[in-house]
Amino acid sequence: MCDLGPVTYFLGIEVTRMESGLFLNQRKYVLEILKEYGMLGAQPSTFPMEQHHRLTADSGTPLNDPSRYRQLVGRLMTITRPKLCYPVHILSQFMPDPRQDNWDAAMRVLRYLKQSPGHGIFLRPNSLELEVYCDSDWVSCPMTRRSITRYFVTLGGCPISWKTKKQSTVSCSSAELA
Repeated sequence: MCDLGPVTYFLGIEVTRMESGLFLNQRKYVLEILKEYGMLGAQPSTFPMEQHHRLTADSGTPLNDPSRYRQLVGRLMTITRPKLCYPVHILSQFMPDPRQDNWDAAMRVLRYLKQSPGHGIFLRPNSLELEVYCDSDWVSCPMTRRSITRYFVTLGGCPISWKTKKQSTVSCSSAELA
């Protein structure tokens, strides 16, 4: 086995060493996705999803090629950015039968990525203090009436894990959440 030196690119993630820590991003991957979907010249968006979106299973006309939507959402799932967790969670609900409104929402996520393709995670050599934040809402999914649970974990102030998940059962009151 031979030493290849400091890592600069690993599993699609660019690694930049600095005195104050490591910066990890997927700029190249994001730009590939933007190019593939013709969004390099698109107007950037400040937010990945409308605040009060009303996407439903029957919103808009069915897509001619649903596999393209599924492929895009699958690629969005692999981008390591906590801010995409909720929008991708919403978009993934429509994988079986994607509609035009769902496609438009996915394009908005791409426009958000266009605004900052090089954003990433900065890992500092701080203390190894583990922090976990968790939140649940009540009956937020208009289609299933199920609640959504989210968590965000940091180690030394650096994000290491996050997730948004629809709960498996319907809660009849806010006391039943989590």
